[in-house]
Amino acid sequence: QVQFVESGGGLVQPGGSLRLSCAVSGITFSNYYINWFRQAPGKGPAEWVSGIPTDGEPITYLDSVKGRFTVSRDNAKNTVYLQMNSLKPEDTAVYYCTVPSMGLRGQGTQVTVSS
Repeated sequence: QVQFVESGGGLVQPGGSLRLSCAVSGITFSNYYINWFRQAPGKGPAEWVSGIPTDGEPITYLDSVKGRFTVSRDNAKNTVYLQMNSLKPEDTAVYYCTVPSMGLRGQGTQVTVSS
């Protein structure tokens, strides 16, 4: 059974930083491409944020987060990370990771950027 454990969300002021983690068990993690998505309340479908291949390169980002967000993975820990800097109110959303080839996703962690 595949399980996701996401953490690191919270309330942060504009300009602040957060680091999200997504640990995935039940699969050979190193074999899978991982995506980060976000779902803002009342704003339509979820938005793809970033994708990281099995060996960590090349990483792709949504244009609006380039230069502010950094994705990485530790295959030994079955975990992918999303470092978010210079956060803006429009980054407020539930963030979750997915294993696209399996059609699976985590439950998400809430990020709220507000003064």
